[in-house]
Amino acid sequence: MTAPVRSCILGRERASPGELIRLALAPDGRVLPDVRAKAPGRGAWIGVDRAGLEAAVAKGKLRGALARAFKGAALTVPDDLPALVAAALERNALDRLGLESRAGTLLTGSERIEKAARAGKLHALYHAADASDDGVRRLAQAWRVGRDEEGSSLKGLALPVDRPILSLALGRENVVHIGVIDRAAAGRLGEALGRWLQFIGPDPIPAPCATAAQGASAPGSVRAQTAVTTDEECE
Repeated sequence: MTAPVRSCILGRERASPGELIRLALAPDGRVLPDVRAKAPGRGAWIGVDRAGLEAAVAKGKLRGALARAFKGAALTVPDDLPALVAAALERNALDRLGLESRAGTLLTGSERIEKAARAGKLHALYHAADASDDGVRRLAQAWRVGRDEEGSSLKGLALPVDRPILSLALGRENVVHIGVIDRAAAGRLGEALGRWLQFIGPDPIPAPCATAAQGASAPGSVRAQTAVTTDEECE
């Protein structure tokens, strides 16, 4: 079964829901982020990064697009909507890390991660923002050896949060490095973390709906996919 796509209300580009951010109307008419796409009623999808959203809010472009998407419903666009979106995406990503930790799909502790990495059992590698360079290099080298990719640039991803925040998210002490030992979990984490990092930038992954005219970085193309399209801009 092929996956549906949604249309960004700012640029009309199409992407999967996992690549976009849903906005929904609160009962009081405020437009708020619905990053898990669970809120009832109509929604509107955006695919810009934070800089692009800030520009769209400042220029009134977002309000006009939302008015069309919500068919003239009374609405209020909070001035701090970009910050609210960033916070919601961060919370979603950290919650996903916590869920995977409880499911047993993650490893912490340099020695355990290094052993799994050298055995070829590591599917993803993350580091706290305050991880030491030596620790990052050692685990990256072990991962490259385990994947038979010595000489490559493979090194894992440094997250924009320090170890106290990661420790709180995982419910463990002193979390500096995280190794993912389940392929499906790596995919779930990659989606949650990717949406967050893509939005807050700067990031090498372009937002699906980003254009220079919207105040974002360079335009990006949506990943090629086989998809079922519906009238999904506002679902």
